[in-house]
Amino acid sequence: MKIAGLDIGTTGCKCTVFDEQGKYLGKAYRDYPVTRAVGGHEIDVSRIMDGVYGAISEMAAQYPDIAGIGVTSFGETFVMTDEKGAPLHTAMLYTDPRGSEECEELKNALGERRIAQITGLRPHEMYSISKIMWMKKHRPEVYEKARAIFLMEDYVVFHLTGRRVIDYSLATRTMAFDIMKLDFSEEVLQAAGVDRALFSQAVPTGTAAGPVLPEAAERTGLGRETVVVAVSHDQVAACVGAGAFDGSVAVDGAGTVECLTPVFDSLPDIDTMSRGYFSVVPYVIPGKYVAYAFSYTGGALMQWCTDTLAKEEKNLAKEAGCSVNEYLEKQYGAKYGEEPGQLLVLPHFAGAATPYMDTGSRGAILGLTTDTDLSEIYRGCMEGVAYEMLLNYRAIRPAGVHCTKLNATGGGARSAVWMQMKADMLNLPMTALKTADAGTVGSAMLTGIAIGLFRDLQDAADHMVEEIRTYYPRPEMHEKYNRIFSRYEQVYQAVRPLVG
Repeated sequence: MKIAGLDIGTTGCKCTVFDEQGKYLGKAYRDYPVTRAVGGHEIDVSRIMDGVYGAISEMAAQYPDIAGIGVTSFGETFVMTDEKGAPLHTAMLYTDPRGSEECEELKNALGERRIAQITGLRPHEMYSISKIMWMKKHRPEVYEKARAIFLMEDYVVFHLTGRRVIDYSLATRTMAFDIMKLDFSEEVLQAAGVDRALFSQAVPTGTAAGPVLPEAAERTGLGRETVVVAVSHDQVAACVGAGAFDGSVAVDGAGTVECLTPVFDSLPDIDTMSRGYFSVVPYVIPGKYVAYAFSYTGGALMQWCTDTLAKEEKNLAKEAGCSVNEYLEKQYGAKYGEEPGQLLVLPHFAGAATPYMDTGSRGAILGLTTDTDLSEIYRGCMEGVAYEMLLNYRAIRPAGVHCTKLNATGGGARSAVWMQMKADMLNLPMTALKTADAGTVGSAMLTGIAIGLFRDLQDAADHMVEEIRTYYPRPEMHEKYNRIFSRYEQVYQAVRPLVG
């Protein structure tokens, strides 16, 4: 018997399979195109389903005894469909600029504080409801034909099972979900002028939706008895996959986006959270919540640096038998040891996320001289991402964060230099986990629980969460970074007026 996790991302999806002991067996990946233009950022959800069917089929051909498959997805993006689930339009991504006027209308109708108290979110046009309002206003013919509004998790679950269910954590990304009542908010939807009946049934994170439809089984190769599980928003799945089940452990997702996810053992103060645009999300454990403190450019900034600037270094790294990232880390270390860099890098190369939520912000590299080499720029980018996380950590702590360690996932967790740097900056132990892909691990863990393979979260974690190494903070380095951070936290205010 096998279990699988299906992780639907913005540019691609992957299906990962594990055995009954939670051991990784293999994965399949399919990408799909995103269209970005000045007026909009869109994705064809039919292409997402093609990718889903392709990835599942590849794994089902190798492992025909998949007993359960959990579905997790990115947030916010929605699609209106007919009664059969056929899309009526291309879907807007969270970065799409449309919906800003409608968000203002909603704030004027209910007030920012009231919306935050209901939804756990400070109003922002990235969330689904503002863009749904835009569709109703500017493309009324589509809204009138719509019989369902899906986000990506419930869109895929519907096509696999015929059931319209969305878990609580993903439903919050609409900014129309009541985190106290655990259902879509009639108050918000009435103010938005959107019909509640269009949304899927809200269910607890990790709920079994049912067996695959015969036609879905035929198309994917899954068995007729395979259970499909509505897992969660991808960040919640990653939190589960990192083994963070109470307030003592937070998660550092060191992927393309850098995301700090603390767990709250009770409802945090909404006003404090709202000031930093930190969302309050119902967790898989009733009565607990998580929040997202994130930077749009985590590993993406390192990739920009190596792809754009490290042409020669890539060849040298290949000759040395290591990655270009390791090569640049070693180059810096050979010259400066573990001393902090001299550059200040504002990592807003794709805009600023929390605590600013300022899409107009831009990146900056300060302190360059004619002696600056690429390893110093690379080091500065690493430090910039870490300083941004420290900024977020300090902003969210007053809401009740009291973690004593961070579990790190994602590709960045493989860098000992970066892990030690973060431990020193945040003054917290950082534990690197074996899996780089905690989202699919978390999805499979909750799937295993749903089909009775694991007793509970701890049993699933005992099988599937493996720690590799813990990096402990060093007081002397913490002091050095703190002195630089006092300058870093002034950079945004200094640079922002100069970039429009």
